[in-house]
Amino acid sequence: MTSVFALVDCNNFYASCEKLFRPDLRHTPVVVLSNNDGCVVARSKEAKTLGIKMGVPVHHIQSDIRRHKIQVFSSNYTLYGDMSRRVMVTLESLAPRVDVYSIDEAFLDLTGIDRVVSFEEFGCQVKNTIFRSVGLPVCVGIAPTRTLAKLANYSAKHYPATGGVVDLTDTARQRRLMARVPVEEVWGVGRKLSARLQAMGIETALDLADADPATVRKRFSVVLERTARELRGIACLAWEDAPPAKKQIMCSRSFGQPIQALSDLEEAVSHYTARATEKLRKGQLYAGELMVFIRTNPFRASVPQYSRSASVSLVSPTQDSRVITRQAMTLLRSLYRYGFDYAKAGVMLSELVDGTGLQSDLFEAPGEHNYSAERAARLMAVMDDINRKSRATVTMAREAGPGAYAMRRKHLSPAYTTSWKQLPDVY
Repeated sequence: MTSVFALVDCNNFYASCEKLFRPDLRHTPVVVLSNNDGCVVARSKEAKTLGIKMGVPVHHIQSDIRRHKIQVFSSNYTLYGDMSRRVMVTLESLAPRVDVYSIDEAFLDLTGIDRVVSFEEFGCQVKNTIFRSVGLPVCVGIAPTRTLAKLANYSAKHYPATGGVVDLTDTARQRRLMARVPVEEVWGVGRKLSARLQAMGIETALDLADADPATVRKRFSVVLERTARELRGIACLAWEDAPPAKKQIMCSRSFGQPIQALSDLEEAVSHYTARATEKLRKGQLYAGELMVFIRTNPFRASVPQYSRSASVSLVSPTQDSRVITRQAMTLLRSLYRYGFDYAKAGVMLSELVDGTGLQSDLFEAPGEHNYSAERAARLMAVMDDINRKSRATVTMAREAGPGAYAMRRKHLSPAYTTSWKQLPDVY
């Protein structure tokens, strides 16, 4: 039986999440900014129509914001994460298998579903159910390979006449669409690679599909060869029933303003360590190595520059915030140099293993490790449970809460779906 995939992609996801709780902005241009309110990372369709570019610094478009009354929002990751969860849960109720690809995209396995309903009709059901249940607009692309499903989704977004759903299971229809799509729009190609392909006369997705696979592999890579075969309808990308195990966990942020004091850096690094170890425990993983880094702003050439990192192998893999924070503070103090304007810091946990990969310390008394590990696990579980109900209720002593290192988020919207206190009042 031929495999069939659907790619469900939320339209202008961040901007759509903001608009969902602001009906007054339904037809208003909206942009969402990056960390520290620096650059545009999401645009509503109205903002795109005005020519607002992705990645443009917000201070470059202040005149456009005033002239067109563009609504500006800081990135609200709590809101976006919860809305993504709602979308994915809804998709899992509609399809037998769901592979979450990103915060706003997921592949569905539709193999055999056409025995009950046509692919296009099912795609419309998915689109309408997501909008009715979650309130977010999506487009659906359906095809026999993931790369073609991406292409079908591209078509659904760019051609309003499709109604947001494109069935690309027919070979003739595949070729007609590929002849119209520039090669740089193919999943995994991009602008730099497309320039080399165009030099060979490969300008459209159809040109890549018709190219000799052996030549593509020899001149480029086996990855691009797979892409070309997928464009021919040959499935080369395996289905991921479960996401691959994480190899690293990183937590870092640029500061809202430069900081110099070691105490401020300690608060920031302690905070990032707490967030990283929460992710560690959520994935039921243990870290065997810790890395800490600090740096100044490389884009401010007029000020002295400094950038350093250090790492340490932990005696035993752990997920205990206390142990890892203590090590992080030791590393940070060895890195710190007085007199610099620090702009960013972060931690990375690596050498990750699950519970079966744990080894006891050779120098611990028999049974001592199990006892201490059990007590630590219970303590961390209680702390996580409390913080899930109310963020930052329990913190490490060094983690005094967002202070000098906090991000600039002047345009932050409420946490509509995760905080009772931030729900709008209705009188």
